[in-house]
Amino acid sequence: MYVYDQYDQQLLNERVAQFKGQMERYLDGKISEEEFLPLRLQNGIYVQRYAPMLRVAVPYGALNSAQVRKLAYVARTYDKGYAHISTRQNVQFNWPELEQCPQILADLAEVQMHAVQTSGNCIRNTTTDEYAGVIAEEIVDPRPYCEIIRQWSTFHPEFAFLPRKFKIAVNAVPGQDRAAITMHDIGINIVKNDAGDIGYRVLVGGGLGRTPILGEEICAFLPEEDLLAYLDAVIRVYNQFGRRDNKYKARIKILVKALGVDRMRELVEEEFNRLKDGEGKLTQAELERVKQHFIDPEYKTLSDNPVELTAAKEENKAFSRWMERNVRQHKKAGYAVVTLTLKQIGTPPGDITAEQLDQVADLADEYSFGELRSTHNQNLVLADVEQTELFGLWQKLKSLGMATPTLGLLTDMICCPGGDFCALANAKSIPVAEAIQARFENLDYLWDLGEIDLNISGCMNACGHHHVGNIGVLGVDKKGEEFYQVSLGGNSGGNDADGSSLGKILGPSFAREAMPDVIAKILDFYVDQRTDGESFLEVYRRVGHTPFKEAVYGKPD
Repeated sequence: MYVYDQYDQQLLNERVAQFKGQMERYLDGKISEEEFLPLRLQNGIYVQRYAPMLRVAVPYGALNSAQVRKLAYVARTYDKGYAHISTRQNVQFNWPELEQCPQILADLAEVQMHAVQTSGNCIRNTTTDEYAGVIAEEIVDPRPYCEIIRQWSTFHPEFAFLPRKFKIAVNAVPGQDRAAITMHDIGINIVKNDAGDIGYRVLVGGGLGRTPILGEEICAFLPEEDLLAYLDAVIRVYNQFGRRDNKYKARIKILVKALGVDRMRELVEEEFNRLKDGEGKLTQAELERVKQHFIDPEYKTLSDNPVELTAAKEENKAFSRWMERNVRQHKKAGYAVVTLTLKQIGTPPGDITAEQLDQVADLADEYSFGELRSTHNQNLVLADVEQTELFGLWQKLKSLGMATPTLGLLTDMICCPGGDFCALANAKSIPVAEAIQARFENLDYLWDLGEIDLNISGCMNACGHHHVGNIGVLGVDKKGEEFYQVSLGGNSGGNDADGSSLGKILGPSFAREAMPDVIAKILDFYVDQRTDGESFLEVYRRVGHTPFKEAVYGKPD
């Protein structure tokens, strides 16, 4: 993973010292609340329902064991003993004291971590596939490109105060999209042309929230060296023409919708033509410099399916199940990619305790070259595990509650913190997640259902990505009471990169206590309608929306 040089570290240390001074002046009454607001946002601090929330950047989900131990220290020392993995692969602390945040940032800086640009109207954390660099099917490792975007966008003076927040995602796997690029302000798909040259298919104008829109293609093939100049051009056009009078209409998706993608393309091309031969050209020397931070570790020469592994699978059904769902093929023979599920019943999805963080750091050191990844689906990944070590790792993960063999199944849900923490939420989302987990805990039933994405958001800001869940749940407010709206048919990409879709609202909302029964009706109808091998999404697209609606509400008179 990328390691800071002296300039990176100096820049980070100066930012920490700067914010410490800003905080002191604010607490002394020398800076007003209005003046302090953008300063704290620039350092990842929100004021939530009951306490501040600090969002820590995890660039493209990459972590090392020292950083994980530092996160455990922060959770234990400044919070209530746990952290939360967000859908942008970042880490959030929900209970720090505001005046302690400068010291937290200083502690994080010791391990090359920060909260820069994790909030505010700027370019946020660039995300990618959690399996980047370790799967054979990708065109190229996307992490160096993400790192180049991170360095280009961090402290970019021209883009510090955009009309609204801005998110970029990168995918490099043909036919799949675990980075969900269609729902980002800019989505980058790394591709090869007929000549074998690496380049980018660029999408623009995606985003969820109260106006969900899927991104549209603005460039079919952008040469590799033009990445930064083209990103510059897109964001310059947005910065110039994006609305600033109404924050609900300020995202680039609204601009693209208003102009039309063809006119947007014309404006971007005009700007790009002025920039492409300038200092923004991505040289091979710079690309190779960054790629040197992502070279393969010292893999051993091993073979797939060693005798120890085969025997363990035959002798232990539970281990075999975990292998089937939570372990995937590695590009290197004899190794495997392991997902640690943070979806234990009774624990909010994506939450992890300080003790678990410490133990996960130990596992990373023991089994995966001291590195791990956070995922878009609020889990963790050990990317380089020897197959001979899988049974021992599984036993340790069981004791941590992280070996639930449900990856990609109904209870491996995405869920935002909701009304339990967030001041913006209309309703609580965690109790709904817990009720559904408790209702559908039978593993045989979950496995029979197959892969289903269930996403839950506490408000229209859609931090739980409910719009792109196969089943989406949105908390709404009805005269001070919490209700939940259900949508069906959403898809963020996943194993079908061309099949991204937004869910369609099923009908009137439901009371919280009704939600497990509502989900059960939806699932019962799916099971009744499916043919061999059909997924939930395939059945929904074949049967249509109305029969599912009638299965839940009954047929109209």
